[in-house]
Amino acid sequence: MAKSFTVDVVSPDARMWHGEATFLVAKTPEGEIGIMADHEPMMGALVTSAVTVEGVDGGQTIIAVHGGFIQVLGNQVTLLTDRAQITEGSRADAVEAAEALAEAAGEDEAEEALASTEGSADEV
Repeated sequence: MAKSFTVDVVSPDARMWHGEATFLVAKTPEGEIGIMADHEPMMGALVTSAVTVEGVDGGQTIIAVHGGFIQVLGNQVTLLTDRAQITEGSRADAVEAAEALAEAAGEDEAEEALASTEGSADEV
C-alpha cells in the first residue's frame, strides 16, 4: 500500500475539505505538479483549475479552485484558495467549475470597487 499524507483545502470562510491521500495533482503557473508522501517541502501559486486527490480508499476527489497557494510540509499538503468547490464528474467538469468561480470572483471584485467609489463620491 502506498504511503499517505494529509490534505486540507482552506478558504477564508472554512476548511472546505480534509482527508488522507496517496497522490495529488495541482496546476501551478509552471504546469502540473504531482505530490506523493515524503515530497520535498515547497510552496507555490495555484492557477484556476482542478485539483485531483487520490484517496487512501482508492476514491478520487476533484476540487475546483480559483487560484491560491499550495504548501507541502511534513506529509501535510495545504491548499489555500479564495474559492473552492468539490465537484462531481470529470476533471474537465471541475475545470469548468473553477472558471465559473473565477468569473464570480471577478464580478464580486467589480461590485466591491463600485461600492467603494460610490462611498468616496458621497464623502466629497
